[in-house]
Amino acid sequence: MIDIHTLRQHAIAAAKHAYSPYSQAKVGSAILTTNGHIYSGCNVENSSFGATICAERSAIMQMISQSGHAHIDKVYIYTKAGWPPCGLCRQVISEFATIDTEIIIGNEEGQEKHLPFSQLFPLAYTAAEYQNK
Repeated sequence: MIDIHTLRQHAIAAAKHAYSPYSQAKVGSAILTTNGHIYSGCNVENSSFGATICAERSAIMQMISQSGHAHIDKVYIYTKAGWPPCGLCRQVISEFATIDTEIIIGNEEGQEKHLPFSQLFPLAYTAAEYQNK
């Protein structure tokens, strides 16, 4: 069983690879899938800010491209200050999470905030919306 400390270490390691010449913000994310694998990602900024990829989405793309597995058990987001994921990342996470997926937001001081995905992103727009039209 993979513990939160291991997930945190993967997120911190990913943050060290962040390409953030504009904001100087280094963000790392690590995803634990329901089948026990970890995928990590970092933010990659671009001078055309809309082309920037956040760490959470980077980790999700790794998950899909490397395994095709699409079920998230936990997401760890690490920033120096402990920022939560942006709205776009919350929407992308919702594609692969359940309401009970654990979201952990950590900072450099070791403080962590644990919450279910349903609390982070209530009333998420999901694939079920298409089925109910």
